Amino acid sequence: MKLKIIPVKTKNNSYYINIGFKIFNLENIFSPLKSGDRCVLVTNITISKIWKEKIVKYFLKNKIILEEFILSDGENYKTLNSVNLLLTYLLEKLHDRNSILIAFGGGVIGDLTGFVASIYQRGIRFIQIPTTLLSQVDAAIGGKTGVNHILGKNMIGTFWQPNAVITDINFLSTLPYKQLISGIAEVIKYAISFDYVFFQWLENNIKQILSLNTEVLIYCIQKCCELKSKIVNLDEREYGFRVFLNLGHTYGHAIEAHFKYLKWLHGEAISIGIVMAIKTSEILGILSSFDATRMINLIKNFGLPTVAPKDMNVQSYLKYMIRDKKSYSGKIQLVVPIKIGKLKILKNVNQDIIFSVIKKCII
Repeated sequence: MKLKIIPVKTKNNSYYINIGFKIFNLENIFSPLKSGDRCVLVTNITISKIWKEKIVKYFLKNKIILEEFILSDGENYKTLNSVNLLLTYLLEKLHDRNSILIAFGGGVIGDLTGFVASIYQRGIRFIQIPTTLLSQVDAAIGGKTGVNHILGKNMIGTFWQPNAVITDINFLSTLPYKQLISGIAEVIKYAISFDYVFFQWLENNIKQILSLNTEVLIYCIQKCCELKSKIVNLDEREYGFRVFLNLGHTYGHAIEAHFKYLKWLHGEAISIGIVMAIKTSEILGILSSFDATRMINLIKNFGLPTVAPKDMNVQSYLKYMIRDKKSYSGKIQLVVPIKIGKLKILKNVNQDIIFSVIKKCII
């Protein structure tokens, strides 16, 4: 199967997203690396046990020096403490500015590794090898790095582009089904936000995606990467258009933070957040009930949650939403759909509207 290659071209950095099946059998897949380079494979204990041997074999074959740093698995380990552990390792092992970090895992590993790469000795190179659907369609692309704070999701971070993204859908063969479904939330986000035709395609290909049909999955991932690449090329640091990539995230991040990143997977929380954004738009008379129902049905048909947590009251949302990166001076801004494939930003959303939406979503 032919390798899909998508360019990302920002003002200061250009690189390629490589997408395929069992692509580690190909030559020169890591084009930014050369014989003798010193790399650190940053991963978690789960991924290391299943896939490390295959990765190590590739590096040995190409005479690239590879060390491994293993973190615990889970969103609750995406913290400054984990950052400090990795920084300490790099310093103890005398890594310099020529060292290269390899983020081998999902969004947690990618965000954390990219953040460390951006601050270690004022910036070193790193490569993304995303192993979850969520990271393959979204988190590994675009250069957002960072870690969580107990008071908010991704509040500590930088913009630091990778030197390459290597996406092999073979990794999804060992991904827990719950994690696969979680990644679908970001896929649906792209369709609702930017592409009516892609939305229709998703409606018609639910079974093929969930059964990991190779051609269907590659097309799905490629489409999401193309959409994100286009947006990142236009607005790398989220001064304008890139904010539209946050559909559902203001509500969803509040859920994640409230439960201390333990109870809800990112995609599950974002799924509920997207439903809340849809309901917000519908209540305000911006979005038709027909489109709203169609969007929510797609989310349901993929098996994603659409009901808000019963053990989180409406006031709990507000304290996190006010700190959201899109909010200013205590005024909440929300990204909402106005129809399938098109969004708008609502500024200074009335708190009564937000409370009404949340109550409607708690059944």
